[in-house]
Amino acid sequence: MSRGATPRVKRRTASKGRLQTLATNWRFMLVQFSVAMLGLGLALRIASLQVMPDVEQGYQFLQHQGQVRTIREQEIPAYRGAITDRNGEPLAISTPLAALWLNPSVFDLDDTSRLASALEIPYAELEKRLARYQDSQFMYLRRGMSPAEARKILDLKLPGLNVQTEYRRFYPEAEVTAQIVGLTDIDDRGIEGVELGFDSVLRGQSGSERVVKDLRGQVVERLGLVKAVEPGSDIQLTIDLRLQYIAYRALKATVAKHQAKAASMVIMDPKTGEVLAMVSQPSFNPNSRDFNPNAMRNRAVVDSFEPGSTVKPFTMAAAIEQRLVQPSTRVNTAPGYLRIDGNLIQDPVNYGELDVRTVLAKSSQVGTVKIAMEMEPAALHDMFQRVGLGTPPGMGFPGELGGVLPQRSRWSDIQQATFAFGYGLTATSLQLAQAYSVLANDGIRISPRLVRGTAGIPDERVMSAELAATVRGMMVDVVDHGTGTRAQIDGYSVAGKTGTGHLVGAGGYEDDRYASLFAGMVPADNPELVAVVVVTDPQAGDYFGGVVAAPVFSEVLSDALRILRILPEDSSQRVAAR
Repeated sequence: MSRGATPRVKRRTASKGRLQTLATNWRFMLVQFSVAMLGLGLALRIASLQVMPDVEQGYQFLQHQGQVRTIREQEIPAYRGAITDRNGEPLAISTPLAALWLNPSVFDLDDTSRLASALEIPYAELEKRLARYQDSQFMYLRRGMSPAEARKILDLKLPGLNVQTEYRRFYPEAEVTAQIVGLTDIDDRGIEGVELGFDSVLRGQSGSERVVKDLRGQVVERLGLVKAVEPGSDIQLTIDLRLQYIAYRALKATVAKHQAKAASMVIMDPKTGEVLAMVSQPSFNPNSRDFNPNAMRNRAVVDSFEPGSTVKPFTMAAAIEQRLVQPSTRVNTAPGYLRIDGNLIQDPVNYGELDVRTVLAKSSQVGTVKIAMEMEPAALHDMFQRVGLGTPPGMGFPGELGGVLPQRSRWSDIQQATFAFGYGLTATSLQLAQAYSVLANDGIRISPRLVRGTAGIPDERVMSAELAATVRGMMVDVVDHGTGTRAQIDGYSVAGKTGTGHLVGAGGYEDDRYASLFAGMVPADNPELVAVVVVTDPQAGDYFGGVVAAPVFSEVLSDALRILRILPEDSSQRVAAR
């Protein structure tokens, strides 16, 4: 029975072995198929990434991401245009400097101590800054360094440490031209003066280039220009640095001598409107950022004041134009004072009877008021307006003021009287120089210019040449034997007018604070130069315009005539000017 059962058992065992072998082979084939499919899928994925352009995150995407991490578009800063005087002398130039910056995301914090030591700043300060910019890829370390200083720090080869070129302005004449030229900020953008007013012309347009950078951010290859740099344009001013210097020197000395709060001076060519010098005190050094911001103001353009007796020549011009008086007309100023609307108007002494020419020469308030009261207020207002008072000169300088020239439908007697001798209106030194240029230019008003090649308001005749010459002749007497004798210049006839005005405080006009003024032109017969001097709040004792401001005119214009080689007049010309 056992022999009969053996074959069946063997058959069952053999059949079971075949089934096990078949199952093993099937599992092996399944594994082989799975591996093959994984390989095929991987191959297809690699192919899609490397070959197919339209696949999401395909080879174009990967190529772009790789380039983003190595190829950068880098700015090329534009070179700011230079500012020069009329003779090409540099007043503002740009010098290349280095700006160190850091990529905090790749910087090794273990190098903080080394970097702080190289920068000569406290470790704690740098650590605090790094913490603040830890999620940023850019932070400035120091700007305005010399390239040599920056190179010493770059030689540390710290990760993320970089340098870029930037420009900083340098002002060769420093305080002498500070308020005209102005200055730029740390980003080389104009913030004052010509630098601000003509910033778009001077600044230019930055360019860019594509570069390859390594992991430390260092440029290893330049791939090409993306946008070309457009350098800023140079600007040539009408200023003559030689005249600017002598005006600056004289005005600074006057402020110190008379303990004045401030001062300004303008010199103009009356035939072209070109401003040859424009000085303000106190001044500042734009090469150093440690200065009083109040000193940045160009007082000749942005400070207005009541012009006082310096407008009397225009009062006389209006009266003569209205045919109310002539230079020889007699005016009785006795007893040396008069009352208008309860207000006392008086002269220093009782001048008695004077002709109109002498009323101007002695600056008689009583005589001026008596002449003015014969006119309609509108006629005097019109004359002041025609010569440029109350209107911005249009020179393009930031903050340029037009002063105040009130227009009233009804004038009280006291308003009309004080208006005639320069109270109740305001002007700047530049405006007053423009007004006097009308008299110097035979009745033609020309707008002031500070930048060569620019055009202002078209020239306009605002009074006859005969009237302008008549008033000039009367103004010669002011300097020859009137209140302005200290403005005389040897060899030349000077036509001018002094002015002394009370300053306004919180409670109105202050009895012990003044503005000392002188405005004039030379040579009187054919003026080549017009100048205005304003000294604000002198505290050393003297305050009359003829004592404080007139000597500055004489000193500066005497040198200016010599520098510009304007020949002296002969005696016959000087007589004719009267």
